Amino acid sequence: MKKIVFLTPAHPLRGGIASSSERLAQELQAAGHEVTIYSFSLQYPSVLFPGKTQYSSDAAPRDLTIQTKINSINPLNWLQVGNEIRNLKPDLILTRYWLPFMSPSLSTIIRRAKKNGHTKAIAIADNIIPHESRLFDESLTRYFINSVDAFIVMSRSVAADIKTFTDKKRTRYIPHPIYDNYGELTEKNIAKQELGLEVATQYVLFFGFIRDYKGLDLLLRAFAHKDLRAKNIKLLIAGEYYSNEAYYQQIIKQLRLQSKVVLHTEFIPHDKVKYYFGAADIISQPYKTATQSGISQLAYHFEKPMLVTNVGGLPEIVEHGKVGYVVPPNEQEISEALLDFYENKREEEMTAGVRENKLKFSWAKMTEGIEELEGFVRL
Repeated sequence: MKKIVFLTPAHPLRGGIASSSERLAQELQAAGHEVTIYSFSLQYPSVLFPGKTQYSSDAAPRDLTIQTKINSINPLNWLQVGNEIRNLKPDLILTRYWLPFMSPSLSTIIRRAKKNGHTKAIAIADNIIPHESRLFDESLTRYFINSVDAFIVMSRSVAADIKTFTDKKRTRYIPHPIYDNYGELTEKNIAKQELGLEVATQYVLFFGFIRDYKGLDLLLRAFAHKDLRAKNIKLLIAGEYYSNEAYYQQIIKQLRLQSKVVLHTEFIPHDKVKYYFGAADIISQPYKTATQSGISQLAYHFEKPMLVTNVGGLPEIVEHGKVGYVVPPNEQEISEALLDFYENKREEEMTAGVRENKLKFSWAKMTEGIEELEGFVRL
């Protein structure tokens, strides 16, 4: 058994990183480890947060120890938390890394804690080079990379990004496990009724926070193509705007897509996710850039075919022609793939492919990978 401190967002903070970190902590505990999560008392200053709220209304996980202590902008806090963890003498600090803004707080805490001469540090790197770059990203990321001993990556593109900074850190690739903590699949017509959707209409789902790099504009333009427009298919957009809402509304208006688009542009509560995936025939991720995507792993859990673009690590997860489509990030290719899906009735065969491939993505494999990598690290 190992004593593990996990630096990560967690309840009451919301979002995919918090949800997946909680699920991983549960799996580590099931494997016999003692896990304490150190989450953020302040994650983002309100002026830097693009959404409406950083907090979830869902109940806290009952089986996890979550310390809400890290203040991302207070250096005195970093020293205090680092000293506290140093004195705890965990065998391992596990930390998520997804944004250079988090580097000063996480790196300082890790460096301080490791002064005990006992604790190792492994980072689960969601991103190394962010989708939306800012000044000082490179220097902040380098500071973080130098603070940890090894990396878990969930796409090979992130492993390649790490190598642009260093080739001296051991890196282990483990695909993002399936999000299996959002309930069971709801029958399609029941899900549509729960969401107030037309039962006779077919739906393509775009799910998650709306950011420019996710290519929603490409998907909207694909829906404007005459052959797709002519079908009884609608685009269901479910997720909060984290970018310029007016830009997307303008596209919908200019292309006269009001009758083809259903907008549920608010944060989707945990217990409602199953209805959105249940109502959909196919999940579309028309990203312009990517590393990996938790949306793909939600689609696997709910056994839904996917359309992704050939960027980042998305093609590593979606087997073209078996579980869905991998296409270039342009509206014509997206439109043609959706037309093929519906005109050639691919849903049943691709759903069978999803059921087969989902067995590759387990939380046990992530836990085993962390344990093996920790064994390789030498202080």
